[in-house]
Amino acid sequence: MTTSTPSSSRPSHLVHDELATPQEMVRDCRELGRNLGLETRLERAARAAVATPPSLRYEDYPAEVGKREIRVSEAAARLAAALHLHLD
Repeated sequence: MTTSTPSSSRPSHLVHDELATPQEMVRDCRELGRNLGLETRLERAARAAVATPPSLRYEDYPAEVGKREIRVSEAAARLAAALHLHLD
């Protein structure tokens, strides 16, 4: 379906013959992923998918785990006070 018309008279949308090969599209997508920083997240997800799952056994976890401390910033405290919330 190749035509001999000049490129200026061709429609702006791509036709089947003008599309890149699948290998070129894969290469472009991988390059895009590297440029956007997605490759490392995807690699991390792939490693997590094949990693050993965490244990469900009670004995594998410590008995005493302290609670995390939640810090309320000054700005959040002012907003809470304005809304009549108590964050003490």
